[in-house]
Amino acid sequence: MSTTKTTSKTLLFLGPTGGIGLRVLRHSLHQHTCICLVRNPSKLLSLLYPSTPNSTPPPNLTILRGNAHSIPDLLTALTSPNPSRLPDYIISSIGGAFTWSRLSLDDPHVCEKGMTALLSALSQAREKGISGRPHIVAVSTIGLSKLYRDIPIAMVPLYNTVLRVPYVDKGEMERILVASAERWTVVRPSLMVDAAEGEAKKKVRVGVEDPVGGRVERREVGYTISREDVAGWIYGEVVVGEGWEGRAVSLTW
Repeated sequence: MSTTKTTSKTLLFLGPTGGIGLRVLRHSLHQHTCICLVRNPSKLLSLLYPSTPNSTPPPNLTILRGNAHSIPDLLTALTSPNPSRLPDYIISSIGGAFTWSRLSLDDPHVCEKGMTALLSALSQAREKGISGRPHIVAVSTIGLSKLYRDIPIAMVPLYNTVLRVPYVDKGEMERILVASAERWTVVRPSLMVDAAEGEAKKKVRVGVEDPVGGRVERREVGYTISREDVAGWIYGEVVVGEGWEGRAVSLTW
C-alpha cells in the first residue's frame, strides 16, 4: 500500500520522549525536519544522545518546551520553523504515567484532551491564514475495533480491567480524530515489548479497517510486538511510504 518516497518532510512530534515517538524520531532525523514539543527538553536530549546528553541538537531538529494540552504551545509548534505553513506530519504518541496501585493514569484523559487541543490548534492556525493539511498519526492500542475482535480472547480480561482506563482514553482520542476533517492514520499496536539486543526483526502483521466506512479490510490478531517494529513500520509505511490514510491499522507479530 506504500511507495518509496525520498522527499524531505517536516514532522511535528507530540510525546517524543515515549517509546514509540522517540523511536520514530530517531528514524526521521537523518532526512527530515523534526519539531518536538516536550515538557522537558533536556530529557529528550538525554534519550537521543545518552552518552553525551548535553549535545547540541542537529540543525534539522527543533525542541520546544511546552505542553501538548496547551493550544498556544501547539500553535507555536505548528508554525515552527515555517510560520506560514503547517507540518507535513504530526506524530502523536502522548500518554500518561500508569499507577499500578490505582490501575489508572496520572491523567485519565491525557490522550482525549491532547487530540482535542491539537484539532483546536489546527483550526485556529488556519483561521490565521496558515496553510497546510498535516497527516496526523495517532498511536492507539488494539482492542478498540468496533468491527471485529482484534485481540486474543485470553487478553480480553486484561484490557477490560487492568488496562481499562488507558483503553477508554485511547478510544475517545480515536473517536475525536476519526470524526474530524483532518488527514489521519490510527496505529493500534498489540501489547508492546522491548526487543532483546541483537534479536532478529520479526514480520509485522497488519490488520486494516476503515472506521468511517465500517469495513474490515484485513483481520490480524496477535499478542505482542516490539516498540522498534511499531516505530519502523510508522516511519517506513506512513511517513516515507505516504500510505494508510483514513485507516485504523493493528500491528502485531
